[in-house]
Amino acid sequence: MSSDREQAAFEAGIKLGALYHQWVGTPISRATAASVETAIEQAVGLQPYVEEIHVTLDREMMTANPFGYSELAGAMFSVEITTQVGTARCVADLRFTGEYPLMSIRSIDETA
Repeated sequence: MSSDREQAAFEAGIKLGALYHQWVGTPISRATAASVETAIEQAVGLQPYVEEIHVTLDREMMTANPFGYSELAGAMFSVEITTQVGTARCVADLRFTGEYPLMSIRSIDETA
């Protein structure tokens, strides 16, 4: 059986991984980016243990194809998620780090 701390970290990681793989390839444009950010936040925010999530997509990377849109790529994501399990709170993120979008735990704290 895992501790609250381990479960909070697991929940953050699994949600970031699912978010990444679910949304990559979505048709997107600079005009629709804000609504896609909101949709991702609202969808992931429904899941158990999610306390907060913020999604920002890099609009500079959105280069339109001949049909007027581009596809959402992993490098476009900047996501921060906070999960709470019992007394443990985990803050994790998904960011492009030079060559690859990586997920990392920023902090895990015990709350009172």
